Amino acid sequence: MSDRKNLLVELFVEELPPKALKKLGEAFAGTMVASLRAQGLASEQSAVTPFASPRRLAAHVSGVLAVAPDKPVSAKLMPSAVGLAADGQPTPALLKKLASLGADASAVPGLRREGEGKAEALFLDSLQPGATLAAGLQQALDAALAALPIPKVMTYQLEDGWSNVQFVRPAHGLVALHGADVVPVRALGLDAGRETHGHRFEAAMDPVVLQHADRYAQQLEEQGAVIAGFADRHGEIARQLQHAAAAEGLTPIDDAALLDEVTALVERPNVLLGHFDEAFLDVPQECLILTMKANQKYFPLLDSAGRLTNKFLIVSNIRPADASAVVGGNERVVRPRLADAKFFFDQDRKKTLESRVAGLAKVVYHGKLGSQGERSDRVGAIAHAIVNQLRSATVPYTVEAKDGFDVLDSKVRQAARLAKTDLLTDMVGEFPELQGVMGGYYARHEGLRDGVAIAIEDHYKPRFAGDVLPRNHTGTVLALADKLETLVGLFGIGQLPTGDKDPFALRRHALGVIRILIEKNLPLTLPELIAAAETAFAPEHRSVPVAEPLGAFFGDRLAVALREQGYSAQEVEAVLALAPGRLGDVPRRLAAVRAFAALPEAPALAAANKRVGNILKKAEGPVEAKIDAALLREPAEQKLLAALAMVQLASGGDYECGRYTESLRALAVLKTPVDAFFDQVMVNADDPALRANRLGLLATLHAAMNRVADLSKLAA
Repeated sequence: MSDRKNLLVELFVEELPPKALKKLGEAFAGTMVASLRAQGLASEQSAVTPFASPRRLAAHVSGVLAVAPDKPVSAKLMPSAVGLAADGQPTPALLKKLASLGADASAVPGLRREGEGKAEALFLDSLQPGATLAAGLQQALDAALAALPIPKVMTYQLEDGWSNVQFVRPAHGLVALHGADVVPVRALGLDAGRETHGHRFEAAMDPVVLQHADRYAQQLEEQGAVIAGFADRHGEIARQLQHAAAAEGLTPIDDAALLDEVTALVERPNVLLGHFDEAFLDVPQECLILTMKANQKYFPLLDSAGRLTNKFLIVSNIRPADASAVVGGNERVVRPRLADAKFFFDQDRKKTLESRVAGLAKVVYHGKLGSQGERSDRVGAIAHAIVNQLRSATVPYTVEAKDGFDVLDSKVRQAARLAKTDLLTDMVGEFPELQGVMGGYYARHEGLRDGVAIAIEDHYKPRFAGDVLPRNHTGTVLALADKLETLVGLFGIGQLPTGDKDPFALRRHALGVIRILIEKNLPLTLPELIAAAETAFAPEHRSVPVAEPLGAFFGDRLAVALREQGYSAQEVEAVLALAPGRLGDVPRRLAAVRAFAALPEAPALAAANKRVGNILKKAEGPVEAKIDAALLREPAEQKLLAALAMVQLASGGDYECGRYTESLRALAVLKTPVDAFFDQVMVNADDPALRANRLGLLATLHAAMNRVADLSKLAA
């Protein structure tokens, strides 16, 4: 076996798309090492280190062989009766098959026979020579390039002036080193060597001649002024940001996506401090922050109260001795951007939100669902229905003491009417991410009553996983109505998510509804909410029924969300099998199921519950949970009834009070009488009355055990 050495492969290209760089680097390295392992050139213990900078993709793989070990292969040829004549000589069919595999008649004595009689077959066993690194790496490199997640490719001409190549960006260099030796591979019209290039302006030498696979990162940093590793640059930028902010007693804004993007834009990060005119702080800080992040890739600085300051951090790609020119240039660039934001804010406040309502009728929401004006009307109608459901809920729902449901309804209607009007403002036209946020600012500027402005701002919440929920009752109702309108509307015209495609973010909307119902513990049920939302749509905006598919969609989203929170599939299935009306009950039911499963009696009771369910399913006709005590002849069934009566009293009371854990724990005493019943009692007795009574006893037992969850789902 050849000695193992470490391998380094680098593709040097023009600037790669920053938002895709991290994935490109991981995919390039991951596919390459997987191919090398599949060919036996690398082992499962071979460590892979991806490198990705704005102008390079690279991978370092440890323990790679120059030649893979030979691999035994076995080829099934044909049935023995077909391949060998009666005298044992090979038939023409066998000789032809052997020839196709590069063998001849001399291989016949060594053929292996397997099977018996007519099923006996002939096999040719041989050793397949191991792949050389040059051939294997060529295959791995081709696979890595083909598998890159590139949304769009470029077509460019090679230096010969004739050939065209397609890749994400034009490639200008290829390095392949096995230890200190160049591996002769080729890609994108380039032959592998050991030369690469560092920073455009600050490299100590050009080209950088790589001496060994293991010195790649070190040489690039020392001679090329480039931190090649994405993770290393990411960590260095984060460290510099924190250090520069701490020197000012401030905190850089926390934005993982921005940090990833900046990491993909610079090769030699240098964090600098910039300032802007404090007068711009009169503009809502969300506008200024978004302007600086989206347009300039700056990191705004916040004070200890989370308020924006007039200072920001620049991640420069150069390290001059005097950085004042760099800072000054960035300050000049950001000034007109902030001035635009201030202009938009000032202009927008010259018109009221109410004056913009009529304009919503001219904005198309969806070709099959009408305008934003029609959408706002539907959201208002759904919100009104939700308030009425809360008003009549069997479980009391308390609103602000000074208000009441009539005032809540009035606030919700006003907020629904105005919630989408900020779509017509200049600020949201420039920054769509600020919809809702700007509506809240403009509503407060107009002095709208307490709660309405907050509701307008919050009605998109939660916008993403982990986002906060609406802060008040008005916002909660409006957020539910807005999400339900989207879900019911799009399901009603057949616009369902497929696979990983969800252009209208319906999964996110469904999870938002689920979170609000659970975390706010609202006394509302999904079927009632869906039904109320359906009635808000005119017939021309509905083409298919939505109750069943949307209900199933919510169920799937809920199950996924609960499993992501750490609940097992069995626990989730046990609770959701009963389709609990109030989602606010689900966490307590899950906790109860988990506590029950920890009881020593749980496995036996779950198995018994499953057995009872199967017996009841096989019974002829429906089984009523009715028991005639006079027909209980066997001591075991009499004891089960007595134990069941005690459990119903204790467990039932706990269940009605919402003490689900205590309700399930009370079932533990049933283990012994249930075991005895199945050991000593024949359920399907010949006497029809006796059989019906015993089935009634089991139906009563089944109902008592499965109030909180379907315990049969816990059975192994």
